[in-house]
Amino acid sequence: MPRIIGVDIPDDRKLKIALTYIYGVGPTVALRACKRCNIDPEIRVNKLTATDIGALNSILQSDFIVEGDLRRQVSQNIRRLMSIGCYRGLRHRRGLPVRGQRTKTNARTRKGAKRTVGAIRDKAARKISRDG
Repeated sequence: MPRIIGVDIPDDRKLKIALTYIYGVGPTVALRACKRCNIDPEIRVNKLTATDIGALNSILQSDFIVEGDLRRQVSQNIRRLMSIGCYRGLRHRRGLPVRGQRTKTNARTRKGAKRTVGAIRDKAARKISRDG
C-alpha cells in the first residue's frame, strides 16, 4: 500500500478511486491531480512507480488543500461561527442540525440517542430512579 500525504491508499483499486481515500480529494480533484502528473487515472495503484507516487504527493501538497490543513481549516471555520454567536454557530454548539433540517422527528445522528423526558408511571421504577 503506497502512502500519499500520510494516507495508505489501496493497491487493488484504480488510481482515480484510490486517491479519494485522502480527505479533501474527491473524484474531480483526483482526475485533476492525475492530469497534472501525466498519469493515466485508469491505472491500478500497484502499477505506479516511485516517481509517480512522488509526483502525486508533491502536486497534492502544493496545489490542493487536503488532509490535516483542510481539517484544521474546517474546524477553525466552525469555531469562528460559534464565537461570533451566529445561528449556525449556535446549532453547532447545541449539537443540532445546522442546515435547516427538521428536529421534531429524525435528526438522531446529531441529537444522539433518545432520552425520555416526563413522568415515570410505574411505582417501582419511580422509586429506583429517585434512589439512584
